Amino acid sequence: MEQKAILCVASYFKGADFIIQAKASGNLVYLLTADTLKEAEWPWEAIDDVFYLPLDDHHNWNWLDMERGLAFVMRSRPIDVIVALDDFDVEKAAHLREIFRVPGMGDTTARYFRDKLSMRTRAFETGIPAPPFTSLFSDRRINEFLDRTQPPWMIKPRGEASATGIRKVNDKESFWETVHGLGDDRHRFLAESFIPGSIYHVDAITFKGENVFACVSKYLDTPFEVAHGGGIFRSMILAKDNPDAIALIEHNQALMKAFNMRQSASHSEWVRSHETGEFYLIETASRVGGAHLAEMINLATNVNLWKEWAKLESAVARHLEYQLPELQHIPTGIIISLAKMEHPQPDFYRDSDVVWSIKKAHHIGCIIQGDSEEYIKNRLDELAWHIKEHFHAAIPPAIKPLH
Repeated sequence: MEQKAILCVASYFKGADFIIQAKASGNLVYLLTADTLKEAEWPWEAIDDVFYLPLDDHHNWNWLDMERGLAFVMRSRPIDVIVALDDFDVEKAAHLREIFRVPGMGDTTARYFRDKLSMRTRAFETGIPAPPFTSLFSDRRINEFLDRTQPPWMIKPRGEASATGIRKVNDKESFWETVHGLGDDRHRFLAESFIPGSIYHVDAITFKGENVFACVSKYLDTPFEVAHGGGIFRSMILAKDNPDAIALIEHNQALMKAFNMRQSASHSEWVRSHETGEFYLIETASRVGGAHLAEMINLATNVNLWKEWAKLESAVARHLEYQLPELQHIPTGIIISLAKMEHPQPDFYRDSDVVWSIKKAHHIGCIIQGDSEEYIKNRLDELAWHIKEHFHAAIPPAIKPLH
């Protein structure tokens, strides 16, 4: 079997299963990561070499150093595939692909999956339903947006992940106060209408532009509520014949085609408006979803997104076909919360429907399975009440100060 060299770019510790599977598929595996992660529990037995970059005062890499370092490596070790293991590495990987002409997602396409303004603009251009939005470049256009839409509005950083740094404002005075507070960085933000509704996520694997796997789940508490209100994170997988799941699989396939996705794992979030019943894109990312959603999906479907992504990239590099493992569909849900105690050991961890529990300091949570969506929903409600009463802790949201 032809051996390929895969460079994994990771500024955070994640993707161990990807690395292990990439090596098991007969590839050379290199890791480019931050020098602060030297002691992380990487699967060293699956890594052929590792390259470190120092972080600056803002926890960023110097891209010129990154370029020059990889150029030196490639004098003796050609790279065939570059993969970003975290959302914050998507643009780094795309930049390196462009510089060294490595096949895969380039700068423009990467922006569709990282830059929320690029997401919204591309969605508008291609007919993907998304909330009304505006850039923050022009005062006149901002005022036009405010006049034609209704509060509340969301002011979002274009490049952060999940709900990080989002502000919700309820009137024009608060809106402009927030925008002016951003100072010279306001061009790095956008604003959009807030659409009250239920939030869903679609976790998919795309091969040759087609979603060969897509799993639809529903958040029982929105990520914004969890991040900014100290809530408890809960999600549950929807049945394949659930009308919302059927509709979102179609929407998500259209999204991947519109955004020029060829091959990758992806995690996309959608809102179903309480007012109209329509679905609107919140955001998408060319990565595996966080918050242990990959574990939930694996237990429910028999698809380990990290491993299948590695198999996919290996197959594409060799010009081979990719095939999913045999699928299953078990009703499954997850619940996770910060905990007051360092290592909580609740009695419910021993319940027969608990198939996984979190092993992280000051966290409590588990994955449950049952025989129906209704059972999972009721059980997650029950566990949420129990955790709230006896274990739950909350910290203030991490919002960057205004300049």
